[in-house]
Amino acid sequence: MSTKIIILLAGVAGLIGIAVGYFLRLIISLGKRGSMELEIKGMMLQAREEAKKIVLEAENKAVETLKDIKKEAKEKEDAAKVVEARLIKKEDLLDQRQADIDKEVENIKKKITEIKEIREKTDKIEAEKLSELQKIANLSEAEAKDQVLKSVEKKYEDDILSRIKKLEIFGAEKYEEKAKDILSSAIQRLGNSVASDALSTIVNIPSDEMKGKIIGKEGKNIKAFERATGVEVIVDDTPGAITISSFDPVRRQVARVALEALLVDGRIQPVKIEKLVDDAKQSIAKIMKEKGEAAAYEVGVFNLDPRIIAILGRLHFRTSYGQNVLQHSVEMAHIAGIIAEEMGANVGVAKAGALLHDIGKAVDHEVAGTHVEIGRRILQKFGASEEIVKAMQAHHEEYPYETVESIIVQVADAISGSRPGARRDSVENYIKRLQELEAIANAFPGVEKSYALQAGREVRIFVTPEKISDLEAKTLARDIAAKIENDLKYPGEIKVNVIRELRVVEYAR
Repeated sequence: MSTKIIILLAGVAGLIGIAVGYFLRLIISLGKRGSMELEIKGMMLQAREEAKKIVLEAENKAVETLKDIKKEAKEKEDAAKVVEARLIKKEDLLDQRQADIDKEVENIKKKITEIKEIREKTDKIEAEKLSELQKIANLSEAEAKDQVLKSVEKKYEDDILSRIKKLEIFGAEKYEEKAKDILSSAIQRLGNSVASDALSTIVNIPSDEMKGKIIGKEGKNIKAFERATGVEVIVDDTPGAITISSFDPVRRQVARVALEALLVDGRIQPVKIEKLVDDAKQSIAKIMKEKGEAAAYEVGVFNLDPRIIAILGRLHFRTSYGQNVLQHSVEMAHIAGIIAEEMGANVGVAKAGALLHDIGKAVDHEVAGTHVEIGRRILQKFGASEEIVKAMQAHHEEYPYETVESIIVQVADAISGSRPGARRDSVENYIKRLQELEAIANAFPGVEKSYALQAGREVRIFVTPEKISDLEAKTLARDIAAKIENDLKYPGEIKVNVIRELRVVEYAR
């Protein structure tokens, strides 16, 4: 009995223990669940905060992006307005010119009609008189005409001769006086001063320490710069300045722009020099195009091929007897327009012929032939009208005067070039001698390029290393020196400097 009670008590105690253990486990699991919910809530709060932060940053970035877009759009709109204003101005000018042309056409039509009416009346009166004369004299038209003319000539012979002589003298004096008035008016209105072109350019540098960088180790940088640009760089004791010397104004401008870019960049080395020189050439080409457009717009010559405009702009860096060729051409166009207006000739053709008369000089050092012949080929190739070609081709009397406008262009050229202070012959002869030096060197096979330097006392020649060996380079220098001695007249001596540089480039991939 006691044993059963003990077993029963033990069973009850086991059940109670199991119940207590389960209850404790339940309490513990509930506690852990509460802590996990707290952690989840904390993570959700943190996620909300981060989401708000991300949204705020995105909104700020969107605002900034919108501002940039609005700014860019405003700049584009301003640029478009400038272009639109320019186009409107051109359109107004064209409308005005068209209106003037239409008005002139109407006036001509009216005059033609009046002339026809007067001619009809005159013919009718003459026919009536002739009929009456034939009836009276019983003569044919030819017989009556001969008798009348003979009778009048015999009766008034002395008077007619005297009047003809007076008319000839008075007419010659009148036409000469009119011509003087036209020319003096043109000279007075367009006779502006012309600054002679210098043969060197000064480039300011921030400090004299830059001179050492420009020269480079063992002169490496300055030699690379001179080779790339074809100018002579003079680094002397002048504080804060470097001199660029060359007879070719285009080379000087390219060298100046490239050198200023190098000074700003600060990294002066051969590879950088070549890149900036190429950039400078592109910049100068853009300037020349703008100068051509400005010149054509100034004189009112429109509808020219853009390629003609680009070649015309190259004359901005070309001189003739110390006179800037583009300024000379613009001045000529104004003078030609004044004369053509006075004479009743085609003003547009006269202006265009004068503006383009020296266009061949832009490339005469690259193409064989006189600048007149080169200019004719350029205009014909790019679609200029035949009237403009005829107007420009006779200004040096290489071609006959086929139109009134061709005579006007020749007169305008004489006025612009011969007036006091316009030109200097000594500078032109000097530049011509330097060009002849380069032409002689470039004529030899294997020569890549050549530059005349130091006022013509040195010609620096770069050869293609694949075509010319070291031994052949020495022979080439001797041959060029002999050719210069035979073909040119010059004071002192000329140093012929042949440079053969082999450059090997390979890429590791």
